[in-house]
Amino acid sequence: MKRRKFIRNVAAGSAGISIVPSHVLGKRHIPPSDTLYVAAFGIGGRGASVMYGLYQTGKVKFVAFCDVDERRVKSTYDRDDIPPQYQEILNNTPTYKDFRKVYKKHHKDIDAVMVATPDHTHATIALPFMKAGKHAYVEKPLTHNIGEARLMAKVAREKKLITQMGNQGASSDDSRKAKEWIKAGTIGKVTRVDCWTNRPVWPQGVSAPVKKQAVPEGLDWDLWLGPAAYREYNDAYLPFKWRGWWDFGTGALGDMGCHIIETPFNVLDLGYPKEAEASCTANWVGDFQEADFNASFPASSIVRLKFDSPEHEEVALNWYDGGIMPDLPDELKDGETIGDRGGGTIFYGTKGILICDVYSRNARLLPSGLMDIFTSPEPYFERVPGGIESHISNWVDGCLNGTPTSSSFERSGLLTEAVLMGNLAIRAFQYKVKNDGERDFSYPGRRKIQWDGENMTVKNFELANEWVKGTYRKGWELT
Repeated sequence: MKRRKFIRNVAAGSAGISIVPSHVLGKRHIPPSDTLYVAAFGIGGRGASVMYGLYQTGKVKFVAFCDVDERRVKSTYDRDDIPPQYQEILNNTPTYKDFRKVYKKHHKDIDAVMVATPDHTHATIALPFMKAGKHAYVEKPLTHNIGEARLMAKVAREKKLITQMGNQGASSDDSRKAKEWIKAGTIGKVTRVDCWTNRPVWPQGVSAPVKKQAVPEGLDWDLWLGPAAYREYNDAYLPFKWRGWWDFGTGALGDMGCHIIETPFNVLDLGYPKEAEASCTANWVGDFQEADFNASFPASSIVRLKFDSPEHEEVALNWYDGGIMPDLPDELKDGETIGDRGGGTIFYGTKGILICDVYSRNARLLPSGLMDIFTSPEPYFERVPGGIESHISNWVDGCLNGTPTSSSFERSGLLTEAVLMGNLAIRAFQYKVKNDGERDFSYPGRRKIQWDGENMTVKNFELANEWVKGTYRKGWELT
């Protein structure tokens, strides 16, 4: 295949369109049963994979692409492992840097949006389109703060939109199998759940950079910052490393919690947590000098959430990241493991233990010998045809024919809120007050956050309510 040509006029968006835009078909286009018109935002990195998944459904036509970084766009276009038909779509779809220009020029032409930008811009980009009646697929975590998650779910419900968060495990067969086993009483009432991940695999627990660097050619730094407070460019922030900074990402918990915690959240029908607390490691940058945790997430943490469950009474859910692992169950034989070090879930019930791996879910009982005599109940929760691999097409089918999605914003918004409650506990741990009353974000400051989910309010630590909805740079406020 010949070397493909990168579209250099990304800001102007002047490339020709090879598809029939929906406005040609009528004032309010109702897509034919086999076509969904999509605008994609954040098309490098993870976004490139989602875009290709949309293309593979054979039911999507792209109206516009948008990314603030030409380098990331180029990495998506300059691949040798994609079919020529898809390459032609990439080359002939107009590409922009500013999502607002996409809205102004194309919002009447599209049926849906895909957003795979950094966490702090998910709601900023998706909400204007959602309010205009466009369906939405947004990568996990759904939002950067709890207030945004609540608002996204509200708009999706009021506008009757088909939505999906990008946590593929929500479409897995084994997550449903685990739910059937627990509903059948296989391990009794669940009292405790341990979840873990090996993330972060990017810098955390570090001080904010102070060195000013030149903005790389092709990157619109102001647009990348979006609603976040302005600061000078530094390569400590991107690509991918933005996950470790409070202003842009949601840390290890935000990155993997919506994957791993989804299983117990779904299996146990959980809702709002009622309390959260955290313990975190400290990183030292000098003698008796800690890293500036006002800017960065800690290198590792343990977060403890408590939920009231209608079927299991009180459930304690414990999260471990940064290499910290949960206790090994006594029922493990010598040489057996709790699964992939990358992450997983252990359910402790009054009658037994159930383990699910992070990606395959691979539900299994302990002691392992029980699997030789255990008879699984007949499946009764509806499966997503194709499982995890069909998470994207599940959303496309929902948009086209009303197929229920496995991670709608109303459900995934609740999950995101629970995950972000854990981050509130981490911030509360980092907070303490000096003798002179001046705020100081450093250790130790551990406290238990009590949460009123219905009213979206921290009941016992007023400062934390400032973090529930976040702050926005002037001109970038959510409306």
